[in-house]
Amino acid sequence: MRSASRCCTSAAAILSPRARGKLFDLTGQGRIDLFFLGGGQIDGQANLNLVGTGEWPGRDVRFPGSFGSAFMYMMSHRTILFREEHSPRVLVDKVDNISANGVNAPGVFRRGHAQALVTGKCVFAFHPDRARFSLLTLHPGETVESIRAATGFDFDVPGDVPPTPDPTPAELALLRGPVCDEMLETYPGFCARVFDRKFAA
Repeated sequence: MRSASRCCTSAAAILSPRARGKLFDLTGQGRIDLFFLGGGQIDGQANLNLVGTGEWPGRDVRFPGSFGSAFMYMMSHRTILFREEHSPRVLVDKVDNISANGVNAPGVFRRGHAQALVTGKCVFAFHPDRARFSLLTLHPGETVESIRAATGFDFDVPGDVPPTPDPTPAELALLRGPVCDEMLETYPGFCARVFDRKFAA
């Protein structure tokens, strides 16, 4: 059994038990407007696999585990899916195991759905009524053809796809300042790599 330690998961899994309880309470009350969630595998219906590859219980390659991702995904008003790696290994036609489902059967209460999937190559929009992604923007150097070659699921292309806009100076200042300040303790490796900042213990 191999472990995929770089797989993305929800921030909820690393919170203290008390903070987790508050997060889940707020979500259940409908007070979480936006949630970010990654997966070891993500498929074309916005299903996530945070358990592992292969037949259940997914022991071929182990991911961090789903913890409260299914609840957060269904009960947050909006969810942004993300995964820096964009490859057919990660963006698959069908996940091996569903940890958090992208859509539900009719009659099942769900407060929100994925709004988008952000990768290192592009941004997809998700359409829950069709359970399908469409290509929203392309990162620099990418084309529709390069995205198709790197994606294991089919997706729609609505005419000309614009480039992903660069962040504004104000957005960069926000990310490098207050956002990074809040992330330093929880995500020290990410902050060191992306923002060149280290947490002072």
